[in-house]
Amino acid sequence: MSHPQKTVFAAVVVLLAARLTAAAPSYEREIVPLLRTYCAGCHNDRDKEGELSVERFATLRRGGAEAGDPIKPGDPAASVMIRRIESTAGDHMPPDDEPQPTAADIATLKAWIAAGAAGPDRDASILRSLAVPALPAHTGAKPVTAAAFSPDGTRLAVARGRVLEIIDATTIDAAGLDAAGAAPRVLLAVADLPGKVMAVHSSPDGRRLVVAGGIPGLVGTAQLRDAATGAVEREFDGHRDLLYDAELSPDGKLLATAGYDRSVKLWNVADGSLVRSIDVHNGAVFDLAWHPSGRLLASASADETVKLWRTSDGVRLDTLKEPQGEVFSVAFTPDGRHVIAAGRDKRIHLWKLATLDAPGSNPAVHARFAHESPVVALGLSADGRHLFSAAEDRSLKCWSVPDLALEHAYPRQSDLVSALVPRADGRLVIGRMDGSLAGVRVEIDPAPPRAAPAAPPTVADAAVADVAVAVPPPAAEEREPNDLPAQASSVPLPATIKGTIGRAGDADCFRIAARAGAEVAIEVVAARPSGSLKSKLDSKIEVLDPQGRPVPRVMLQAVRDSWFTFRGKDSTQSNDFRVHNWKEMELDEYLYASGEVVKLWLYPRGPDSGFIVYPGDGQRHACFGTSAVNHALGEPAWIVEPLPPGSQPVPNGLPVFQLFYENDDDPQRQRGSDSVLLFTAPADGDYVVRLTDVRGFGAADAPQDYAYELAIRGAQPGFAARVATKDPQVGPGGCLEIEFRADRIEGFDGPIRIDVGGLPAGFTFHGPVEIEAGQFRARGVLAAAADAVAPDEAADKAVAVRAVATIGGREVVRELGTLGDIKLGPAPKFTARIVPAANSSVIERPGEPLEFTIRPGETITAKVAVARHDFKDRVEFGRDGDADRNLPHGVYVDNIGLSGLLVIEGETEREFFLTAAPKTRPGRRLFHLNTGAAGGQATPPAVLHVLPAEAAAGK
Repeated sequence: MSHPQKTVFAAVVVLLAARLTAAAPSYEREIVPLLRTYCAGCHNDRDKEGELSVERFATLRRGGAEAGDPIKPGDPAASVMIRRIESTAGDHMPPDDEPQPTAADIATLKAWIAAGAAGPDRDASILRSLAVPALPAHTGAKPVTAAAFSPDGTRLAVARGRVLEIIDATTIDAAGLDAAGAAPRVLLAVADLPGKVMAVHSSPDGRRLVVAGGIPGLVGTAQLRDAATGAVEREFDGHRDLLYDAELSPDGKLLATAGYDRSVKLWNVADGSLVRSIDVHNGAVFDLAWHPSGRLLASASADETVKLWRTSDGVRLDTLKEPQGEVFSVAFTPDGRHVIAAGRDKRIHLWKLATLDAPGSNPAVHARFAHESPVVALGLSADGRHLFSAAEDRSLKCWSVPDLALEHAYPRQSDLVSALVPRADGRLVIGRMDGSLAGVRVEIDPAPPRAAPAAPPTVADAAVADVAVAVPPPAAEEREPNDLPAQASSVPLPATIKGTIGRAGDADCFRIAARAGAEVAIEVVAARPSGSLKSKLDSKIEVLDPQGRPVPRVMLQAVRDSWFTFRGKDSTQSNDFRVHNWKEMELDEYLYASGEVVKLWLYPRGPDSGFIVYPGDGQRHACFGTSAVNHALGEPAWIVEPLPPGSQPVPNGLPVFQLFYENDDDPQRQRGSDSVLLFTAPADGDYVVRLTDVRGFGAADAPQDYAYELAIRGAQPGFAARVATKDPQVGPGGCLEIEFRADRIEGFDGPIRIDVGGLPAGFTFHGPVEIEAGQFRARGVLAAAADAVAPDEAADKAVAVRAVATIGGREVVRELGTLGDIKLGPAPKFTARIVPAANSSVIERPGEPLEFTIRPGETITAKVAVARHDFKDRVEFGRDGDADRNLPHGVYVDNIGLSGLLVIEGETEREFFLTAAPKTRPGRRLFHLNTGAAGGQATPPAVLHVLPAEAAAGK
């Protein structure tokens, strides 16, 4: 080659080299995004699969344990990185189930290696905000992702993605504008943030702000910034994904951070050191909250739990498992007594905080179905008395605390509410995803009227039923045609009508007049076993207006959803109601399913039991005039709240059911398939009572087969009572349980006192006892002295049992007769008594019953002691409802397990627990334990005082 040729060739080489150098991919701009996307998830400083980390250029070139440096500068074909990417064997990377680099991506890597694989000017973690791509230009207001007030309420920090604004809070009115209608005044804007900001909070002294955010899939960072200048004072790294929250402790000394990487970390603010890392959540952690004392930290997670941590050592104190979806928000009330959380299950959950220092159970108090879509944000007013909730459907509501009663539903918001920030003046500022801000005041609507209870209350001037002397009015004959409301025969009240359903599809209509508020009892006598007609009629009665339209009785708004689990229910069963979400349900709440409404009487007592519904045993009662029906496994059910007809319930995503004045079968199951209905006239006027066969049957040729008597009259509230335990047999020195029952008549719902007097010498009845308001039985204890002798017939007849109640302001007495033939049995093989538990403050006084105190929502401990005389077997005191002998409604023997409360062979005592439901009413009541072993023995009664709930709150 000649010299000129050499010169030309050298020039071409130089030009080509220059071109190649100019075209060489940049590590920061083009290689880092590929390493982040395809490699950094498994090969980073924390997760070094194969001992390889690509997080920094230096660690990338250091290589892994097997192949060393994966890059041979200038030779892509010889580089392990390229060979593994292009391999079709088992060593192919990334794994086949992960995203794969495109041909263009591989070409970029090859070009970078061929050009010498140049590194960065400053080697830093590629999981930091290195070369964050710029966002597209945005002409409108940027979405609000977080906000926080300064302690004095004058400044509002607003995060808008990657920008933080400090706003003059005094310029924000209800419309989000200042007094002149302009946008709020921005005092400072900070743009050098570590990716998207998801949380911002003020320090207790207002001098600093903590911001939390990062880059999804890459890094989470919290920064402590000067609130006046926005300057970074300290950074807290250590999370491998976006941070959702960073919260300063009440004293400002600790910082808690958490995010998508499921880790909760505590940092020392003074020097930035990591105090501890808590890594037991199974899902992203969306929110954190410090207890006002600083001793407790709560974390809300995608694993459908809220966890409570002792901050001094990171010990988990409790896991709150009631939520049924991801939990997005958590907060402590300012008084530190309750935990509140909400999320995807559309509910607001509230727990009573029972312990700050030791692991324990914090009972769920409410699970309020709040919105029609997932709840995305919560905000407590400064005084802690009001809670704001925002949902994905742009709804915003205000609730009272701690009872979570809806106070106000605000108009649908212009966009999703992403920030709820309380102000010291009682208002809140809300931030929305459309970038807008607005001030919101606490608004409390008038309390909505509630419907009457299932059994209408008695009125002061109500007639008093006396079943012994009531004289029915003379019977009138039905007159056809009366199929239609317009053909209804007018009948004066009271009336008794004899008739028949004379053909298939026949209906008999009768017109009555009633004043507003008048209570009318309507009853059919046809098929009941105790009646004389023995009719085939399966009656149904309805109350219509003169135009033939059903008269509304009650509107039922569903507040919690459920369904039947384990097995279905027949139409008589009152126990083992196993339903989904049962932990969110409370005693005396109404459960609606397939047109039937029942009332919850007792909680499930263990893993193999369900609710017991009213009356507590026997055939179940239905409420609001509904009839008991069969329920299938998986059938939907709802907890409902009664509202007056015509109410406008606040939408919550659950159905509303309208019930009318109608009845198929007696709701209290005393009259077989005969119908009974209590009708309260909503206004002055005429009404039509229509009687049909529910199946549409009738008998033209044999009218007597479908005969009936229909009674229509003013309601006569009353009761009938009886001694359920007759002819008692008690051994000397022993105790026997005596049960009394009551049937409640036409709306009477008050307490009934049972007195037993005139007992033979040596016998004592521990009483009086009371059948509580709304309940149907009571149990007392009959005791025989050690020297008692068998009573004779005259002594038996001298016993007098009576039931006493006040109805309509008048005392009503029912004489129940005697206890029957009282026998002195053999000496008991064992006796039992209730004694104080270890370390109990209950004091035993000779000759006096033990006295225990309890408050709604509390659990206390007691002990049963057994003296074995000639009995070595186990002594069983019952399970489910059987262990609760005459305890106040809502108080029950707790934690008894599958085998119930028992004293096993070889032992003489057993501790047991009494728990009072939140709705337990204050009062004093005798209670005991009872066993059927060896002829049956009861303990002598103890006294339980239920104190008011306010006493518990003030404790």
